[in-house]
Amino acid sequence: MKTASLSGSPRENVGKKAASSSRKSGSVPGVLYGGQDQTHFTVEENSINKLVFNPDVFYIELDIDGKKVNCILQDVQFHPVTDRIVHIDLLEVLPGKEVRVNLPLRSEGTAKGVMNGGRIATLFRRVPVKGLIDKIPESITVDISPLTIGSTIRVRDLNIEGCTILLNESVLLLSCKRTRLAVADEDEEAGAEDGAESAKEGSEEGSEEGSEGGDA
Repeated sequence: MKTASLSGSPRENVGKKAASSSRKSGSVPGVLYGGQDQTHFTVEENSINKLVFNPDVFYIELDIDGKKVNCILQDVQFHPVTDRIVHIDLLEVLPGKEVRVNLPLRSEGTAKGVMNGGRIATLFRRVPVKGLIDKIPESITVDISPLTIGSTIRVRDLNIEGCTILLNESVLLLSCKRTRLAVADEDEEAGAEDGAESAKEGSEEGSEEGSEGGDA
């Protein structure tokens, strides 16, 4: 998992008024939990934006007045109109304790079905997993090159060593769907085959007639 550093300041007042004041000054209020005590803090909005609006998942070293804690981003609250971050929850990572993260699902290769006119449909951009922090990879990468039109990749097809996927094994993740182009290509192929068959039949009939005429 990728790592990142984040600096914060302790927050003494935890009410709505204090939180609103922090946001107006360009900071985002947050809470760190999972350890012995909860810690309320603020971080610069620009700093947390770089971690939240990012396809990757980060193992964060949070520094609050010189006290450093390892944690992960557990929850983010957004403003319903502006989509600005209004609050974050960080979970302290403890030795030997599993954590839950949503790993990005990425594909590699070019599917056979795509080369035949199909398209790849991605049902999940992120997949929830649980495991020890040192066992969790940066992402889940799937080789889609064997996929033909109509074939799929489900949770049961994945194997992440040291991690448990928190979805039912039958859940559909990726599929190669038929498109109009693929259907048109198939129709053209079918038409060409029918034409070839008709030409063959016509040729055979002509040969038979010619043979009958010779006998006469």
